[in-house]
Amino acid sequence: MNYWSQDKYIEAYRYAAGKHKNQKFPGTDWSYIVHLSMVSMEIIASLNHESDVDGDLAVQAAILHDILEDTDTNYSELRSQFGQKIADGVLALTKDQRLDKQKRMADSLHRIKAQPKEIWMVKLADRITNLQPPPEYWDMDKRQKYLTQADLILKELKGGSEYLANRLKDKIEIYKNFIIA
Repeated sequence: MNYWSQDKYIEAYRYAAGKHKNQKFPGTDWSYIVHLSMVSMEIIASLNHESDVDGDLAVQAAILHDILEDTDTNYSELRSQFGQKIADGVLALTKDQRLDKQKRMADSLHRIKAQPKEIWMVKLADRITNLQPPPEYWDMDKRQKYLTQADLILKELKGGSEYLANRLKDKIEIYKNFIIA
């Protein structure tokens, strides 16, 4: 069993809640913290199935994974608050907005693969959480691209966690129902 600190979880959760406070989960009226809670829940559940995992790194990175991409938080601030390993992991999980949109996922996956497997786990958990029914305003092309990305994430990061890889594989199969016209 991989232990993690409830106090560190709460510290990251409170920090993320403050930073994302006015943000909504796309396609819903939910506070964005709901998404971060679901991703961290996937990580916490996976810790019962993994060995030799830094539970604090995985859980805190899950809660903070969108903070550089979606808030005014910068890398230095995140490193100062949570340390080098978490800041580096979250940076790897952050899409580089300077790149063409088509190159962002491959770049992010390359950077994630240079990180500890806990960061791989966060990306798997994030996509598991995001493979819910797509927003109604997404057309079939957008849905198909999202599914293709999910397949790529699974292919590239399945070695990070067998448990999460199997969860993502199952979610991909279910998501295919939203592609059929």
